[in-house]
Amino acid sequence: MVMHRKTVALTGQQDLWIKEQVGQGHFGNDSENFRDLINRDQQAFARVIALRQALNAGALSANAKPLDMSGIKQAARCRFYSED
Repeated sequence: MVMHRKTVALTGQQDLWIKEQVGQGHFGNDSENFRDLINRDQQAFARVIALRQALNAGALSANAKPLDMSGIKQAARCRFYSED
C-alpha cells in the first residue's frame, strides 16, 4: 500500500486528544489514529448511502404510502411505556 504524507492543522485540544489516544495505547502513532478516523467516516458514509437507497426504494415501491406521524409517535409511546 502506498502511503501519502499530509499536513494537518489541529487545535490544541485536538492535538492533546490525539496524543492521549496514542499515550493510552489505543494507537501506535498519530497516523494510525487518523487512518482509523477516516475508516470510520467512510463506513458511516456508506451506511448513509445504503439508508438513502433503501428509503428511495421504499418510496418507489408499490406499497408506499404517506407517513402517519401521529400514529408512529403513538406506537413509539406504547413500546416505550410497555418496556417498564
